[in-house]
Amino acid sequence: MKTLSSVLGNSQKLDGGAMFGNVPKALWSQWLQPDPENRITLACRALLVEDKGKKILLETGIGSFFEPKLKLRYGVIEVRHKLLDSLAALGLQHEDIDFVILSHLHFDHAGGLLSAWQEGQTPQLLFPNARYLVGKEAWNRAQQPHFRDRASFIQLLNNLLAASQRLVVIDTETTPLLGNDYHFHFSNGHTPGMMLTEIAMPEGAILFSADLIPGINWIHLPITMGYDRAAEQLVDEKQKLLKHMLSINGRIFYTHDPRFALSNIQQDDKGCFSAVNGLEQMMRLEH
Repeated sequence: MKTLSSVLGNSQKLDGGAMFGNVPKALWSQWLQPDPENRITLACRALLVEDKGKKILLETGIGSFFEPKLKLRYGVIEVRHKLLDSLAALGLQHEDIDFVILSHLHFDHAGGLLSAWQEGQTPQLLFPNARYLVGKEAWNRAQQPHFRDRASFIQLLNNLLAASQRLVVIDTETTPLLGNDYHFHFSNGHTPGMMLTEIAMPEGAILFSADLIPGINWIHLPITMGYDRAAEQLVDEKQKLLKHMLSINGRIFYTHDPRFALSNIQQDDKGCFSAVNGLEQMMRLEH
């Protein structure tokens, strides 16, 4: 039996204009209401897969490793490491996880690998029994970031992962560690080598879309983020992957959508994609 569960981590707030790129505020503010500082609230949602005795966690969210000043800057309100609390609600501890799949190593996707901030203490690497899977190009980018995105990476985390002897760098579409039910797609529009995991399910595969499609509003092809390194390339990658998922009756899992964890997709006669049959954040699927 394979069980998939959405697992909420700490939320964050980011500038709405940055999140919606060239979309005017008059439009995006109808979708997600900004606060007085123009920030929108975003989830950092992980996906837990329990499969034949293996416990696989796709991403760990932003976590609670930031010092108070940076928590305030990025709108991380929760003091506790919420992902660990969410796992505990499912009867699991971080020591129970066998694999952590990281789409890329930006702090809002990988920061949850670190313990919560405590004054005078250096955060420690969590999930001590897991192997950490990350794409080769994404790992290289984290090691040698560009000036534009170097603030998005955590040097301490990079060092801890490298020293763990449990880091697995992926450059193929599948890995024998997980088997043929797990297929990787690689995208470069947001950041080099972002690794998106497609999980086979009888009623249609599920794609962990990471920052290619952070939420349902970003399904529309022209909508990209100001954080993306190559917007036109991302649009082309998104179109190709959405067509693929539509052809196999697949569904999209959203890490940053504040409301929806999962949806089907549809395409109209003008070629526009949209989300349908959205499931909210307490999703749990079994087969």
